[in-house]
Amino acid sequence: MRVLVADDERLLADTVAEGLRQFSMAVDVCYDGGGALERIGVNRYDVAVLDRDMPVHTGDEVCRSLAESGATTRVLLLTAAAGIRDRVEGLGLGADDYLTKPFAFAELVARVQALGRRSAPAVPPVLRQHGVALDVARHTVTRDDREVNLSPKEFAVLHVLMRAEGRVVSAEELLEQAWDEFADPFTNAVRVTVMTLRKKLGTPQIIHTVPRAGYRIGGAKA
Repeated sequence: MRVLVADDERLLADTVAEGLRQFSMAVDVCYDGGGALERIGVNRYDVAVLDRDMPVHTGDEVCRSLAESGATTRVLLLTAAAGIRDRVEGLGLGADDYLTKPFAFAELVARVQALGRRSAPAVPPVLRQHGVALDVARHTVTRDDREVNLSPKEFAVLHVLMRAEGRVVSAEELLEQAWDEFADPFTNAVRVTVMTLRKKLGTPQIIHTVPRAGYRIGGAKA
């Protein structure tokens, strides 16, 4: 899942981003609405977490721009205003959810995960393929009922591959969905992460390399 966090409270934005990364989300951060609009124009996000009261362009403006563009990005608005009128107004702008400050981080994570599941195409909360079960909400992976301890990045890569349901996923697509905007397109991070992921999942291997194309789960090794 790729997420944009935009909030002019830098410490809050950075803390939220780092916390979401621990749940294997690729997170980009900016501190004003102008930066948010720039990133939305370049990258596709599953979820955008927007503070309503940002400089340059407000979160309301960013939300309205997303709604008018027809993007599938789900929007979670953050605000200190807790009144019913404020919540109704925010949802009326096209937001999918609304959370007032201060908030419990666990609730924020749950709401972002729920919005991510609603982004197209919809996927079930637990993915099961070839003896592997990936539980997004609990952030756990098992193979043949054996728990597999994965790093956040390994979990994210496995999640992308399992969502593809056998389709070949290119290294570029994995970089886009599992890493943030600072990922080096010439890095070998994808190859290394897939290699360690294979080792942890054990045999027989279920992640196969398709030469000059990418990776897929299931099927005969190419």
